[in-house]
Amino acid sequence: MTRKDTSGGDPSPRRGQGELEGQVLTALCQAPGPVTAGWVQERLGSGLAYTTVMTILTRLQAKGAVARERVGRSFEWVAVADEAGLAALRMRKVLDAESDRQAVLASFVTALTPGDEQLLRELLGKASEAGEG
Repeated sequence: MTRKDTSGGDPSPRRGQGELEGQVLTALCQAPGPVTAGWVQERLGSGLAYTTVMTILTRLQAKGAVARERVGRSFEWVAVADEAGLAALRMRKVLDAESDRQAVLASFVTALTPGDEQLLRELLGKASEAGEG
């Protein structure tokens, strides 16, 4: 086992929170069908360990963003949600964790830019129309 260089000369900067999940999900969305963790690892390159890829895939499965099916002794993975869907799942998880949903949503809406607020109104209108049909 090699020791990590803590002198600041690490050539591969740390990824932001969720960045690796996004990269794995993007790879799965671009896959020709269900693929193995090894395929994802090769696609991402950058020296990622197989165990790291498996950890990310398992986390994404727990979030409902990917599904897996046993094939022989291993699993094949497929995206269930794209990156926007993953972000929506994260937002929903945050909302579900709060006791005062109304206060959280009110705070969220008041912090939106005017353009985002208008977009949200349009999307809510479309959702409401779809529910009536």
